[in-house]
Amino acid sequence: MRLLEGQVALVTGAGGGIGRGIALRFAEQGAAVALHCRTSVESAREVASLVEDSGGRAVVLQADLTDEDACRRVVREAAEWGDGRLTALVNNAAVQPVRELDGMTASDWRTVVDTNLTSVFACTQAAVEVMRERGEGGSVTHIASIEASAPAPAHAHYCASKAAVVMHARSAALEYGRYGIRVNTVSPGLIDREGLAEGWPEGVERWQRAVPLGRLGRAEDVGDACAFLASPLASWVSGHDLVVDGGISARPTW
Repeated sequence: MRLLEGQVALVTGAGGGIGRGIALRFAEQGAAVALHCRTSVESAREVASLVEDSGGRAVVLQADLTDEDACRRVVREAAEWGDGRLTALVNNAAVQPVRELDGMTASDWRTVVDTNLTSVFACTQAAVEVMRERGEGGSVTHIASIEASAPAPAHAHYCASKAAVVMHARSAALEYGRYGIRVNTVSPGLIDREGLAEGWPEGVERWQRAVPLGRLGRAEDVGDACAFLASPLASWVSGHDLVVDGGISARPTW
């Protein structure tokens, strides 16, 4: 039996990159997948087509998750599509702008925090309501980052938001565990994407020299971690941050 057979999952930011890898892994493991996107509708539809072509079920839901009401709506729509069930939520939607603290405005800060953190709070709260009503428990996984504990230049707003996401998951695990709902985070390292090597060759080269496993991450690597955490294999795992970084966090910094 596939790990997620019979589950109904909502993956936010599923139009491309990491979200695409997560959604496809969930479908491969038997879950019906609701694919949230904000602007990348065509890309999300492509993912849905791949799922359906392989015999799975998928639906595309569009929403701006900086709006709390939109967060609640997309969770409700996912559950309605799933015949009233939602067993897994993956909070993946995020932005990662580059801006030094000097010159960063409060508006810049709020855009990142609202997208990366407040949406996680609102979507999780809405999903838990659905899971509690069904009484089946469930899993929530936030996509954090190794930058939650190892900051990068010009990423202060992003790093702060991801550190907060990790602590939100731990807090939510503490409060929602009595309902059989597990909450965890996955913290990826540098994940390959189209154009990355061409647009940031020096960074990719530094990473490949430093990472013990000798390569960039793949979206599927993150998808595997999320599928594990949503599966019965992780039935006693909650409040945990699963680092998926090829071992780079093990490198000494001196």
